[in-house]
Amino acid sequence: MKLQDLKVLVTGGASGMGRSFVLNFAQLGADVAFCDIDPERIAAVETEAADLAGKVSGFVADVSDEAQVEKLMSDARAALGGLNGLVNNAGIFRDGLLVKKDRETGALKKMSLSAWNKVINIDLTGPFLCTREFAASVIDNGDGPAVVVNISSIARHGNVGQSNYSAAKAGLVADTKLWASELARYKIRTGAVAPGFVQTPILEGMRPEVLEGMLKAVPLRRVAQPEEIFLAVKFIVECDYFTGRCIDVDGGMVL
Repeated sequence: MKLQDLKVLVTGGASGMGRSFVLNFAQLGADVAFCDIDPERIAAVETEAADLAGKVSGFVADVSDEAQVEKLMSDARAALGGLNGLVNNAGIFRDGLLVKKDRETGALKKMSLSAWNKVINIDLTGPFLCTREFAASVIDNGDGPAVVVNISSIARHGNVGQSNYSAAKAGLVADTKLWASELARYKIRTGAVAPGFVQTPILEGMRPEVLEGMLKAVPLRRVAQPEEIFLAVKFIVECDYFTGRCIDVDGGMVL
């Protein structure tokens, strides 16, 4: 698929990697709709993209809410005059050990059900809802060929303190393979990208010594730039023979 023919929806597009995806797609001539939950950040990205080659339209939506996703898909298609691409990027962290015993008091602390549910709802149920509604829209309106890119993580292999996040990101790769089989008949391809550490506001908030310790596990000894993750997303969009697989972009890191 040529980027100039792409009409793509990016979830979580007002900050971090999502913002980079929106701006890079638009710079290369794609028309982009994106969603987030922060109206001010949405407006800022729209302003930043005003002079780019592709059209950019932002919407407020919570991807874990079925009704909001249904409306988002309709609004995005109307804004772009069609929809043939989806990047499931929206995600959150609520890290914590499954159980942890306090060394001083002996008290047990457990990961809360709310922390589990919040991450699963946004990081896994969100992509399910968005992909379901996107596929239905493509089929109903004849917008294919089309492509879905799921943003997973190296944490899908299981990262200490991330039971919820690891489960969601592993499930997303499994769904990528499954959806490739189910949707190929409708000319919809799927792919996943699994980043390692990426230069985002979350990492920027870490203490330097903590980040330095984390980077010892990365052979390249640095974090990725969001634009480097976009290169993998771009490949999946442009390569019409790619479907059902996950691309690791992690600097060689192994969990």
